[in-house]
Formats: sequence, structure tokens, C-alpha cells
Amino acid sequence: MRYLVAIHHPDDYDPSASEDEAMSRDIDALNDEMVAAGVRVFVGGLHRAIRAKSVRALPDGQTQITDGPYLETKEHVAGFWVLEAAGMDEALEWARKAAVACRAPVEVRQFH
Repeated sequence: MRYLVAIHHPDDYDPSASEDEAMSRDIDALNDEMVAAGVRVFVGGLHRAIRAKSVRALPDGQTQITDGPYLETKEHVAGFWVLEAAGMDEALEWARKAAVACRAPVEVRQFH
């Protein structure tokens, strides 16, 4: 089973003020641990939500592109892992480590 482990940051998150060498080392160590355990399928960090574009389908079949994320929220997805895990309990164990390493809330969702 594959799981999305997504890191959430507040909209006003400033990486230059929040991320230091210790955090980078912790995330690198977690990535190494995931690779060694054979669970990491893919990992990626995202640019700030302010740089996002949203595409909506209109009733006439056209599309509309707007600046910013689709949802109006106070947090956004900042990065994620796709993991191959035996079940939700294992995915949650990795998510606990991710929350500590990233110093941020983490969401876990199973893929269909």
C-alpha cells in the first residue's frame, strides 16, 4: 500500500527564518532511513503556495487559471513523501519521524 506523507506549513512560513542546519541534517537522516528501510518511493519539496497556480473547469468547457493555491487556507502542503508501507500504522510511524524532523504538522493519506 502506498501512502502520502505531506508536510504542512503556515502561509507565512519563512524557510530562511525557520530552517537551519540541524533541521536539514534531521531530514537528510530521515530520508536515508526511509531508503534503507525500502519504504521511500518518492520525495519532493514544493515552492511556497503564493507561487502556485490553480486551474478550474468552467461550465462552458473552458478553463480558468488564477494565481495562488486552489483552497483558501492558513496552511499549505510544503513537501511530501510517497511511501510503500505495510499499513497505516507503519505509515504513521514514518509520519511521526517526519513531523519531528520537519518541525511541522504532517498528514498521512493512503492512495487508492
